[in-house]
Amino acid sequence: MTSGFGNEQWAKVKDDARRWWAGDLGRPLIQVRLKGRPPGRPEPSVPNHDFASFYPLDMPAEQIVDRWDYDLACTMFLGDAFPHVFPNLGPGVIAAFLGAELVNGDDTVWFHPKGDVALSELDFEPDRNSTWYQRCLDLIRAAVERWKGSVQCGLTDLGGNLDVVSTFRPAEKLLYDLYDAPDQVKRLTWRAHELWWRCWEEFSSLTDGVNPGYSTWAGILSEEPHYMLQCDFAYMISPEMFDEFVKPELEASADKLVNAFYHLDGRGQLAHLDSLLEIDSIKGIQWVPGAGAPDVLHWPDVYREVTAAGKKIHIASNMCDHPFEVLDVLNEQLGRIDHVVYHLDAEIKHLAEAEQMLRKHHVT
Repeated sequence: MTSGFGNEQWAKVKDDARRWWAGDLGRPLIQVRLKGRPPGRPEPSVPNHDFASFYPLDMPAEQIVDRWDYDLACTMFLGDAFPHVFPNLGPGVIAAFLGAELVNGDDTVWFHPKGDVALSELDFEPDRNSTWYQRCLDLIRAAVERWKGSVQCGLTDLGGNLDVVSTFRPAEKLLYDLYDAPDQVKRLTWRAHELWWRCWEEFSSLTDGVNPGYSTWAGILSEEPHYMLQCDFAYMISPEMFDEFVKPELEASADKLVNAFYHLDGRGQLAHLDSLLEIDSIKGIQWVPGAGAPDVLHWPDVYREVTAAGKKIHIASNMCDHPFEVLDVLNEQLGRIDHVVYHLDAEIKHLAEAEQMLRKHHVT
């Protein structure tokens, strides 16, 4: 890997992340990634795609990983940042492992059921020989072989387990099912839970002893088991239904992890925040206001509630309009930011501003 990220840098990143999770770092984690660094190597002919599913299936995984290597080489890592990739086959790709059709959109990936199956007859069975399962395995293996732990290879975006059910019961069907057949919904949710963890364990086993730690699409490093849990379907249900259909499975998954986060996506999910904060094994919240809503700096009450519950906070620069000021504003609102992990992605022309921000918050 040509980004110049060495063993000494990895040792510091891991130590600071360990101390932050433990609450002993005394400052926020600040990951700064600046694009535009001279790569020191030729650009491959393979194009840059956010989603690995956009590449032809007959393209070897090694060629895709080589493109990732080039993109990393074009990146300067400052503060607590580290070289990181993950096999991005779309949010909730476990649905494709269970038989849903993966469809590439213009700038995202969708999953659609291949047929209309009655709820009582619906069951999930993973196919290890499926195209997308094997593609995910191949990408992880190729990344491990290429970098041998000098780059953190995160887990794919498996999604949330009631979200998996909603893939096979789309539109309003699942909403009616919550009323008409609650036991069937719970049966499928726990079946999805079982298979989700089977995938998590197999993918993680490929990087055990090689990866610096665990990570997801969110790019937070943890030396102990970690995932960004979610249930986007929860946007459409009441707090009572959340507690009945989502919370038990979510708590069971968080209990299996050491450092679980929750992806709170959209204003409709704020109704569930109090319930989420009651789950001791969820260590932090990533609040995403959603399209058309004021950015993250306009929700101090949300962050005060998260802080008061003793939880950590994740924010990325694409969530705010003033990325170099976000930590100052949060500090004014909360009185502390040592529990925050902040990801700043920018161009290398902003190097001076990034370095000033790091110095201000005592990141060396």
